[in-house]
Amino acid sequence: MSIVVFLTTLIVLMVMGMPIAFALMLTGVALMYQLNFFDAQLVAQNMVAGADIYPLMAVPCFILAGELMNAGGISRRIINLAVAMVGHIKGGLGYVAIAATLLLGCFSGSALADTAAVATLLIPMMRTYPPAGIAFTPYSVSPLSTDKPPLPRMESSTVLTP
Repeated sequence: MSIVVFLTTLIVLMVMGMPIAFALMLTGVALMYQLNFFDAQLVAQNMVAGADIYPLMAVPCFILAGELMNAGGISRRIINLAVAMVGHIKGGLGYVAIAATLLLGCFSGSALADTAAVATLLIPMMRTYPPAGIAFTPYSVSPLSTDKPPLPRMESSTVLTP
């Protein structure tokens, strides 16, 4: 019976257009009611504990760093360098997205900042690509650029790039 309550509540809330995080929270409350275990203090405590994760608090700062790189022109210069390096190859815009993300990762150290900085400039230029590949290209490369400290990152990307 709990599975039916869980799935029904979750699907109904998501069909209504509620964000998934809030739909899951209300689904948990519905399950607590169904199991006669509801405690408002427990719900509030878990909400605060879930938002008090230090790495999650840093995410907006990384996105801000990417936007500051856009505003300062660093992202545009890195993309121009990537265009000069691989833009002449067939399908060059995809390669430019990969190279620019790898280059930007050497400076920022954050996958989120890389994606925010590169995607805002390159996605409008990649409209001829299939829609699924447009956002996937910079997003899939950005975790690779944050594996190592900056100098070894540059060395490994030059070794792995054909």
